[in-house]
Amino acid sequence: MTGTETSTPRKAPSPTGGDELTPWMRTQDAVVKYGFVAVTVILFVYFAASEPAFATSASLFAMLKYASVTAILGLGMTFSMVVGGMDMSIGSQAGLAVQMAAMTMVFYNMTGTTAAAVVVLVGLLVGLINAFLIVYCKIPDLLATLAMMFVIQGVKLIPVDGQSVSAGMVLRDGSVAPGKFTESFLLLDRGTLGPVPLPVVIMLVLAVVSWFFLSRTKWGRLMYAVGANPEAARLSGVRVGFYRGLAYVLTSSFAAVGGLILVSRIGQGDVNAGASSLLEAVAVALVGTSVLGAGKPNAWGTILGALLVSIVLTGLTMKGFQYYYQDTAKGLVLLVALLFSYTMSRKKVRFTPAT
Repeated sequence: MTGTETSTPRKAPSPTGGDELTPWMRTQDAVVKYGFVAVTVILFVYFAASEPAFATSASLFAMLKYASVTAILGLGMTFSMVVGGMDMSIGSQAGLAVQMAAMTMVFYNMTGTTAAAVVVLVGLLVGLINAFLIVYCKIPDLLATLAMMFVIQGVKLIPVDGQSVSAGMVLRDGSVAPGKFTESFLLLDRGTLGPVPLPVVIMLVLAVVSWFFLSRTKWGRLMYAVGANPEAARLSGVRVGFYRGLAYVLTSSFAAVGGLILVSRIGQGDVNAGASSLLEAVAVALVGTSVLGAGKPNAWGTILGALLVSIVLTGLTMKGFQYYYQDTAKGLVLLVALLFSYTMSRKKVRFTPAT
């Protein structure tokens, strides 16, 4: 053949197996990535339009304040999920924090600062015990933390004889408890920074710290590597046991902070405090995996998950629905999130060019 032979460069194959993404596949990818954010916005607009009081600044701050404890516990759960586990004791740990703070102030007449320090130290101790059981004793994460959940639920009731702790209560020896919740401690939930409730400020600070740690530090990236493939991480020289243990210590620390806000909110050592926190923390952390198509636990996704649950529950309450509809609403929110995370994101339709 004479002359110069030219050829048209071939397009690189698309990740889906065809020459290019079809309009349907582009739409599917957009739904996976932005669908959950869109659902949040749509629900917010609907409730704001149908209930004028919903969109007031007071209502918005109340929603954020309500979501703060769940969000903080969800952030704690996010750390254990990042390394491929799940801390089933997080709700019990929050309840233990409530009891320990109340006992320190009411039984022993100590300051709120001392109570906070005791709660944080106990939280760290529980985290270390969980890490020991999982890393050194080789007990599966779910089983170890489930056992710890039952242990904590029983232990926190023994010193108070199964009673809620409140100022002026009668002790075992017949005397009256000498202490009470200090005003400075109650400000942990009731205080504000400008117009913003203090629990919301704490939630946002912890969200930024969690995001930075997981996304911008070597430790966070290695924790994701451990969760994705622990054996490959080990062969690469990563101290898998250390990072798994660290995750559970961080989870327990966040549970302690959430418990401090919770006890400040209710103003007593309620024996039932934290009972529903486990399911809520798991739900918002799982919801977070679907935000922006992340497909993995992440801090901002968890915050948005907590906010969405708060929007739904507040909107239903304003529209006159009874409290027993709330669990159904939470379940539907989680179900939609799981559809975005698992079903739609994995259902990749392959198109082959016609011959």
